[in-house]
Amino acid sequence: MALLITDECINCDVCEPVCPNEAISQGAEIYEINPDLCTECVGHFDQPQCQQVCPISCIPFDPDRRETQAELMEKYMRITNR
Repeated sequence: MALLITDECINCDVCEPVCPNEAISQGAEIYEINPDLCTECVGHFDQPQCQQVCPISCIPFDPDRRETQAELMEKYMRITNR
């Protein structure tokens, strides 16, 4: 499943630069994650990097976007054209 940033986000800007798929961008009020680009860092890292650096833990898994590891890997392959 993709990740999402909750409204608890403090706009600290630490998550955006660590996203290997450039799925995180500044939204109207808080940072947002593009679910079409989010692979939970599958293909890059063992754990989602944005969750690792977030100082307030406001980046949970999106329950509305459930994806298997295989689906996340497929998305990674598609995004990186591999």
